[in-house]
Amino acid sequence: MNERGIMDGRLALELAGTIRHDGSGGTADDLDGADRTAHWLAAVGDLLPGGALPEVDEELHAQVVTLRGAVRALFARAVAPTPPSSADPHLLPPAQEALVLLNAAAARQPVVPRLRWEGQDVPTVEFAPGGGCPDTVAALARAAIAFLEGPDRERLRVCTAPRCVRYFVQAHGRQQWCGTSCGNRARAARHYRRHAAARP
Repeated sequence: MNERGIMDGRLALELAGTIRHDGSGGTADDLDGADRTAHWLAAVGDLLPGGALPEVDEELHAQVVTLRGAVRALFARAVAPTPPSSADPHLLPPAQEALVLLNAAAARQPVVPRLRWEGQDVPTVEFAPGGGCPDTVAALARAAIAFLEGPDRERLRVCTAPRCVRYFVQAHGRQQWCGTSCGNRARAARHYRRHAAARP
């Protein structure tokens, strides 16, 4: 957590990325059912507070999926006027509704200040979850808030490679793709189109 008690924003990008290209022209959902949601949470466990992974039942699965929809809706707003990811724009809530969902989820876990004062250091305040176990949905929501409030929002992009549906943070001004494989696929498609157009 940072000094404002908000999670690392990378977790929001990971959550949005659970909708992805399936390798054959469609999309895959890494949160398709409680078991797959539990598997994904285990994979990003080092970004979650407290280190304890929750028991994922159907209710928690549904809450995480709903929150993902809100995050993807707000990512779509962040990249506008560029078109959003083609995976699910018709399935997402309106941006204002997404904002309400996100803030409500973030409020599920209270945050309390704790004073740290070690040796001769100046006292500092850190923020930590309040009583009870860390709330996974609240942690995911707070990560999205950290991302959308932070500098990475300005560099959020939609991958332009054929069939890719991912959002990514642009590392440099000319980056168009989320990764090397998408870049290779986009260049191959461009090469094929050029040669197809040149044929008599």
